[in-house]
Amino acid sequence: MHRVLSAWKGARGETATAPGTPSFGSASDAPSPAFLRPSAPESALPDPTEGTLGLGRLGSYRRLLGLKKREEEPEGARSRVLCIASGKGGTGKSVIATNLAALRSQRGERVLLVDFDAGLANAHLLLGLAPEYDLSHVMQGQVAAEEALVEGPEGLRLLSGGVGRHVLANPTRRELDRLFKALRPLERIFDLIIVDHGAGLGYATVTHLAATSTLLLVTNHEVTALSDSYALYKRAHLVNPYVKVGLVVNRAPDEARARSAWGRFSSASERFLGHQPEYVGWVLADPAVHRSVEARVPVTLLEPQSQAARDIESVSRWAPIDHALGEKPFFECARSALR
Repeated sequence: MHRVLSAWKGARGETATAPGTPSFGSASDAPSPAFLRPSAPESALPDPTEGTLGLGRLGSYRRLLGLKKREEEPEGARSRVLCIASGKGGTGKSVIATNLAALRSQRGERVLLVDFDAGLANAHLLLGLAPEYDLSHVMQGQVAAEEALVEGPEGLRLLSGGVGRHVLANPTRRELDRLFKALRPLERIFDLIIVDHGAGLGYATVTHLAATSTLLLVTNHEVTALSDSYALYKRAHLVNPYVKVGLVVNRAPDEARARSAWGRFSSASERFLGHQPEYVGWVLADPAVHRSVEARVPVTLLEPQSQAARDIESVSRWAPIDHALGEKPFFECARSALR
C-alpha cells in the first residue's frame, strides 16, 4: 500500500510530510508552538496462520493451553484488536498494556497480549513470565503461534517479542507477511488481542496502524513525549483515516498537569490536523507502580486500591475496546498493508 510505505519513509525522514502539518523531525518544520503555550481552560476539556509446522499440531497445543476454539462462533470468527503505542520510549506504555490485559482477562474475556516491541520486549518481565518461544520463532516457522503462547496472571496469554533477537530488529516485508499469516489463526481463539508496540514508527508499527480500528496512545506530560505522540497520531490518520484513537496521559504528577498536557495536544491536533483523539484519562505517577514492576505483578492485581490501579481500571473501560473490530481480520489487513 503506497500510503503505508510513504508514511513509513516519512517517519525515517525520507519524504516530506503532508502540507499544512507541523513536523517534529526537521528544523524547517518546527514543533507546533501549541505545545509551548498554556492549555485551554479546564472547562473546555472532556472528562475523562499457520506456520511451517502446519495446522495438524494446533489442536494439541490448544488443548494443552486450554484454548478451545469458541464453539458458539462460526469458523470466520475473529478477535477485537486494540493497538497500544506511544511514539516515544519510557512513557510506561507496557505497564498500561499488561494491566489492561490482566483486567480484561479478570472480567472473563479470553485475552492475548502480543508484545510487538520485537527484540526489546519487556511484557514478560512485567508479568513475571519466562517464555520459551517468542515472535522470532513464529516468524521463522520453528513453532506454531499457539505453541509460543504462555499463560499469565488471570489466565491471559502472552506472545513475547523476545529480547536481543537480531532477526526481529529489521524484518523484511516477506518476513512480516509470513509472521502475520502465522498469527492469523489466533484471531479465531481470543475475544481480545492487545498489541503492545515498541517506540517509534517502524514498518511493523505503521502496518498495524493501517490495519487496526482502535488505537490507544500513551503519552506523558513532558513536551518531548507530547511531540512524539503527536507525530504517531498524525501518521496513524495518514495511513488509516478512520481509526478510532484514544489518548492517556500516563505518570502525571497530578490531574492539573495531565489536563494541561491534554489541552496542548488537542489544540495542536485541531489546529494542524483538523481533528483530535478522544481523551480517555490520566494515570497518576504512583510509587505503587514501581513496587509492582519490582514484584513483576501488574499493579491492578498487586495493589488494586492504589490510585494508579484505579486510574488504569478506568482506562480499561474505554468503550471503543468493546467494539474494536475492523471490516476484515486484523492480521489479514496487516498483510494487505504490506503490499
